Amino acid sequence: MTALVEVVRSGFVESVHHGSLVVTAPDGTVRASVGDVTAPMYPRSSNKPLQALGMLRAGLDVADADLALASASHNGEPGHVEPALAILARAGLTEDDLHCPPDRPRGEPAAEPRRAAMNCSGKHAAMLATCVAAGWSTSDYTAADHPLQRAIADTVAELTGEPIAWTGVDGCGAPLLAYSLTGLARAFGRLVTGEGDRRRVADAMRAHPWLVAGTDREDTVLMDAVPGLLMKGGAEGVHAYALADGTAVAFKIADGNARAREPILVESLRLLGALPAGKAAGEAIDRMARGAGVVTGAGVDVGSLRVTSQLKRSLAASSPQ
Repeated sequence: MTALVEVVRSGFVESVHHGSLVVTAPDGTVRASVGDVTAPMYPRSSNKPLQALGMLRAGLDVADADLALASASHNGEPGHVEPALAILARAGLTEDDLHCPPDRPRGEPAAEPRRAAMNCSGKHAAMLATCVAAGWSTSDYTAADHPLQRAIADTVAELTGEPIAWTGVDGCGAPLLAYSLTGLARAFGRLVTGEGDRRRVADAMRAHPWLVAGTDREDTVLMDAVPGLLMKGGAEGVHAYALADGTAVAFKIADGNARAREPILVESLRLLGALPAGKAAGEAIDRMARGAGVVTGAGVDVGSLRVTSQLKRSLAASSPQ
């Protein structure tokens, strides 16, 4: 493992987050890497665009906005919940058919938990709609041996260029497929540079970034700020993105701590020439880069997060000259 992010308090390095990161070129070759980028890992929700492509190929018939929601880890805001329910209704199903667990909307601890508010409800609604379109059973759609999940696994293996190393269960109850960070980066690059349904998934997410995450979320903010950017985060410190030309980045924080992700996202986009430096990028992005609100004393910022020099050198070396 390699040190990726330092936590600095009052000018002193207090903690360090280790992990692995890979940059792939538009043709899928590895341009730079730190840490182990070939070992299998769980991509968590960074896998959702790949799953959405598998659903399209299996017969999912939805508008692009709903395809973006199918790829989402959303906040559970009304603008996320209502279209998820609409996908179900068009398939003749209801919220009770969802297998994802009930949850509250993000930032609303007093709200009543419901399945449609769970961040994966768009994916699950689309999975059910795919089953109806294909004539498959809906009661067991999250089983790893269900025809839907086998079709998705085949698509993931094709996009990553790797066999599935392990199948587990994700937090939402759907199958979770393990493969390498290099495979994840290549898959994102192939979505951006692909044609047909591959490109449609990427275009839908880029056209509807708010549906992919929601208010004040990093995926939404950064896709709004960087033309052509496709980005999707996952739990346990995983994130992946592809630039408009197909250059792609995937990384995992070894300890799973999400606080280390935003500085890496912003700094890597800057060093790859996709994002302007400083205030020109916008206040929200500047706050992401610093990890504002993370290192505090008596409620006041007394430090920041920063990408390590080693990671900066690797990213800078990978940037096209």
